[in-house]
Amino acid sequence: MKKVLFLWLSVLFLSSFTMDKPAYRLFRGSGKSLTYEKMLKDLAAADVVFFGEQHNDPIAHWLQLELTKDLHRLHGKQLVLGAEMWETDTQAAVDSFLLGQLEEPKFMEVSRAWPNYATDYKPTLTFARANGIKVIATNAPRRSARIVARESLTGLEALPVQEKQWLALLPITVDLELPSYKRMLGMFGDAHGTSAASAQIVEAQALKDATMAHFISKNLQKGQHLLHLNGAYHSDHHEGIIWYLRRLRPELNVMTITTVMQPQLENLDKDHDKRADVVLVVPETMTRTY
Repeated sequence: MKKVLFLWLSVLFLSSFTMDKPAYRLFRGSGKSLTYEKMLKDLAAADVVFFGEQHNDPIAHWLQLELTKDLHRLHGKQLVLGAEMWETDTQAAVDSFLLGQLEEPKFMEVSRAWPNYATDYKPTLTFARANGIKVIATNAPRRSARIVARESLTGLEALPVQEKQWLALLPITVDLELPSYKRMLGMFGDAHGTSAASAQIVEAQALKDATMAHFISKNLQKGQHLLHLNGAYHSDHHEGIIWYLRRLRPELNVMTITTVMQPQLENLDKDHDKRADVVLVVPETMTRTY
């Protein structure tokens, strides 16, 4: 009996050092577990894939790179990348860098690269550069978003024509009853009433969503496949950018990925049901890039 107990305790002790420690798991929006291989097959059939990230999540950035590589293997020159991380008026700088005509330090300066560029976005951009993949800067210039946050969308009317070319076509419709925008209002304590200040912040978000949709639609050619990188809130629940894109290009087959954190990876928490077509679940203890 002592021998059996000793063996059992030994197995238990050793198993504590051999348990898997997965860095992520994939689920369908329904909560069903999903393999990377099956996800890739599904995403490869889409015209546009929105990869919703948490901006400081290393697993999401790594998976974006791996997905870019695999979609390029499947689509070749028909693959296009789009990114919230670069604003539309920096497209010339992005193009010049990809063509090897602009040194990286200058590129980072003139393209207003995010502070986490080197750790989080450089690997994917480097792959695009090495393989001749077009990258579209899709986000609204931040100065325009600041105007809307201060003055509402009407503040854009005073912009010169050359500034308006970097935005979605004006006037922009904003539906404050959309669940994602209502949740934003709730974050500012306006769940039961909308103040002008909080509505303007939501309008600034809508400006970004509409502009990203506009430049995706404008640049996506027949037969191409676009992988778009953006914060998860811009595409969760098929709202945000997608709400505007469907009004421009209803024929497009759109799929979404979102990134969430959980204390466990065995099952998808109910809070994340239907958040996206694919849910990337990362442990809450995962290290951050900033």
